[in-house]
Amino acid sequence: MRRWYPTLVVLLALAASAAAYGRLPERMPTHWNAAGEVDGHGSRLMGAFLLPGLMLLMAALVPLLPRIDPRGASYEEFRPTYHLVMNAVVTLLLVVHLVVLASALGHDVPATRIILVGVGLLLVLIGALLPRMRPNWMIGIRTPWTLSSERVWQRTHRVGGMLMLAAGVVTTLAAALPDTRRAVPVMIGSAMVAAFGAVVYSYVAWRQEQRH
Repeated sequence: MRRWYPTLVVLLALAASAAAYGRLPERMPTHWNAAGEVDGHGSRLMGAFLLPGLMLLMAALVPLLPRIDPRGASYEEFRPTYHLVMNAVVTLLLVVHLVVLASALGHDVPATRIILVGVGLLLVLIGALLPRMRPNWMIGIRTPWTLSSERVWQRTHRVGGMLMLAAGVVTTLAAALPDTRRAVPVMIGSAMVAAFGAVVYSYVAWRQEQRH
């Protein structure tokens, strides 16, 4: 399933666009602000096919990245995890695409809240899976210190996974706030704290290893 899943999701997105295309307005909503109000528009063609095009690109990259990664052999140690993360990202793009189409067709869709929940759940999943990843140049917490030591990589991905999982839980809960204008900064802030914390920890772990 993990190999053909991205292709299936792309086909679903294209089918949804094709089914709705004749009823879509010439100018479609393509972006929402923190309050959930539409603040960006695009052409019908862009609104219907931009995200499916991005999803198609991701589907093409899934088998390509391990082949062009100098450390491609390490993917064999975490291939199910790699596919699960990539499939989750493609799924989130499909959800966003369906939100765009539904909004363009006149449905009252809480776009910002749905996207917040989607991003939060994705962060939770990535946080849970980070410890399973092995050193590579494409995905994970790639710093000079994690890429120089497998032990530092492992330690950083355990800690980074906990930070990312916490950021996902916070983001998901923030989606329930009555005012999404407060939830969006929470999402951005928690993700930045998790990312920055993981980078700092990778250096600390590397320094500790150098002392031994």
